Amino acid sequence: MNTENFSSIFKQDKSLIGMIHAQALPGTPQNHLSVSEIAAQAVKEAKILTECGMQSIALENMHDVPYLNREVGPEIIASLTRICSDVRAVTNLPLGLQILAGANQAALSIAQAAELQFIRAEGFVFGHMADEGLLQSDAGNLLRFRKQIGAEDIMIFTDIKKKHSSHAMTSDVSLEDTVEAAEFFLSDGAIITGTHTGKPVNQEELSRVYANAQLPVLVGSGVTPEGLSYIFDVADAFIVGSYFKQEGNWKNDPDPLRIEALVQARQSLLS
Repeated sequence: MNTENFSSIFKQDKSLIGMIHAQALPGTPQNHLSVSEIAAQAVKEAKILTECGMQSIALENMHDVPYLNREVGPEIIASLTRICSDVRAVTNLPLGLQILAGANQAALSIAQAAELQFIRAEGFVFGHMADEGLLQSDAGNLLRFRKQIGAEDIMIFTDIKKKHSSHAMTSDVSLEDTVEAAEFFLSDGAIITGTHTGKPVNQEELSRVYANAQLPVLVGSGVTPEGLSYIFDVADAFIVGSYFKQEGNWKNDPDPLRIEALVQARQSLLS
């Protein structure tokens, strides 16, 4: 498996990637804060994640419900550029970004401007029906765009049969075959999730993917200190968005005690 680029970003083995869910951005239905206030909250959370021992951080506009399909406005792009830049200024950890829903070119542009190391892209290979509508494959356009703007150093991690989505159209294509297609289309890493936010992955499916994949495999949902031991040896990194928040709810602020429990669980498994 060629993981040279992956290892150059995630210098610590089996990295934990903590999510910052930026508060609702300008123009979205639930927005009630200024961009400066949203950025300040993201910076606060980034400092907590860094100080408590997370190995990486990713930002996401999860409060922007209902999500737009692929295209977000200039107000979202401008706001996230400010927020990501402010977070970049307070931590040396690898940083990433996802813009819901499937606004992958916008995420890549912001990542380049704010000096982030990776993005999380949905709808990379095979189409799927999400709650915001049909997302068609964008691998070809996305990687050409990355080449055009000179952002080849920014890694693109791609969701495989993404959570919160119907995959009836591709029900005859296995998870492993979908990962193989993502690899063939030059994905930098495959993200495997449960069916919903906070739901654990299917351990048997994850094991099969990891055994056959020729690219890094990341777990994208349901990571807990108790569950980490069951999946630790069959993934290269772990994205955490719900467990370490207060009461395990992604909408809440980070809970340092929960972060430390997760960090300690990882450390014990590395020993």
